[in-house]
Amino acid sequence: MIHRTAIIDESAIIEDNVEIGPGVVIGKDAVIKSGSVIGANSYIEYAEIGKNCKFSNSVSVGTPPQDLSYKDEPAKVYIGDNTILREFVNINRGTKKTGKTVIGQNCYFMASSHAAHDCRVGDNVIIGNGSMLGGHVQVGDNAFLSGLVGVHQFCRIGKGVMAAGGAIVTMDVIHHAMCHGDRAVLSGLNLVGMKRRKMTHDEINDIKEAYKILFMSKLLLNDALLKLENSKSEHIREIIDFIKTSKRGIVRPE
Repeated sequence: MIHRTAIIDESAIIEDNVEIGPGVVIGKDAVIKSGSVIGANSYIEYAEIGKNCKFSNSVSVGTPPQDLSYKDEPAKVYIGDNTILREFVNINRGTKKTGKTVIGQNCYFMASSHAAHDCRVGDNVIIGNGSMLGGHVQVGDNAFLSGLVGVHQFCRIGKGVMAAGGAIVTMDVIHHAMCHGDRAVLSGLNLVGMKRRKMTHDEINDIKEAYKILFMSKLLLNDALLKLENSKSEHIREIIDFIKTSKRGIVRPE
């Protein structure tokens, strides 16, 4: 159902069984797939919205990046199936550097949260009220950012990370960790999250041991990585690769 007051650009593609509320504007180069619901007064352009997404009122998706170097180059936002955007969420399209902002499947962006240009957000990610991702931020699958979290541009949030409310993240946060504070520090591992994702006892113990070696053994980081290098655990290999590819440095415990 498309409300009579909605404005839809002739270039937009609206699949069957899409609901578009009053005052919605669907602008250029927008695709909205089957089963999605777009709430009142939302604005969408240069975006591809997956199946069965639910957008509350006054959502803004695909608008130009808040980047002074942007000169209207072609770019889009891609949002995966079953993602929910609550009131006043704003997601900007990419810049010429990557051309796209990507949000995964089954994500939940709470009210007034924001993903800036060129972000990459994985699947099953929850972004709390008022939390903001700077440009080029990467967020791994199953991460949970509580309310009012700020993530500096180009930072990476690992898989399964839990960021406490009000955290200011200016460096990379390794997979499965918890962080808090201004500036954010590690506060342990997200054990509850790992158990909810049905990770095995052995997998969790491997990650615990790696955390101890990295942050509690008093080894230099390079020496700690060398000690872990022969681990057969896929999760440890991911953490090692994550650290080695960090450009901003990693968040550590106090």
